[in-house]
Amino acid sequence: MKYLIVEDEQLAYEELKRMMAKLRPDGVLERHTKTVIDTIGFLKAATIDLILMDIRLADGNCFEVFDHVKVTTPVIFTTAYDEHAIKAFKLNSIDYLLKPFDEQELDAALTKFETIFPNHPDKASPRNVEQLLPLKTKNRFLIAKGENYHYIETTDIAHFYSEDGVVFLHTFNDRRYIINYTLDQLAQQLDHRLFFRVSRNCIGHVKAIENVAKYFNSRLKLSFSPECPHEVLVSRVRVPDFLKWMDGIVD
Repeated sequence: MKYLIVEDEQLAYEELKRMMAKLRPDGVLERHTKTVIDTIGFLKAATIDLILMDIRLADGNCFEVFDHVKVTTPVIFTTAYDEHAIKAFKLNSIDYLLKPFDEQELDAALTKFETIFPNHPDKASPRNVEQLLPLKTKNRFLIAKGENYHYIETTDIAHFYSEDGVVFLHTFNDRRYIINYTLDQLAQQLDHRLFFRVSRNCIGHVKAIENVAKYFNSRLKLSFSPECPHEVLVSRVRVPDFLKWMDGIVD
């Protein structure tokens, strides 16, 4: 993997360079640029696999780069400012990391990039190919009630959540049922246009989200209607993807 780091702060650059060398030791740092002008000049002449790009540079905003050169290379944005997330995801962005981020967050972004854009044919093993194929989307759930069964349309479900290892389905008419699925399974089978895994123990329907508020440490706090029985916080790592989803941008 050949990559470019666009970063005007020397300490931030050195730390990102260190993390990349540790997480992807086979990767090749092709260039380090600090300005919009230098980045434009490099991208016009070079071919690389990935860009790690700060947003506010020494001579302006990194989005100016996209105004002067056609960038088809995937980008992981790295910034201390969260107000540019929506604009970033309208470009060919893989992830949006808020500074200060750690190795785990960077590794997750790199893994996402490698899944979507495998660098070598041998990475496309039968198992990986199968994982990338779309699963059938569930449009209803079978519910057992005593000796009887009935079904609930997926569009009638406000959210799913887990409590003490038990997964519940919660409907818009404020009724809940135990279901024999894990949240990991549900996250793969639900319509991604309507549902989002907002936290480790909750998947929410977009129409059930009543309020989104900024919260401590660059997280978001969600309010649902009907209410979820526990506090729901979107982690800092998940915020960019969540905002992208709320804006109707679904991969």
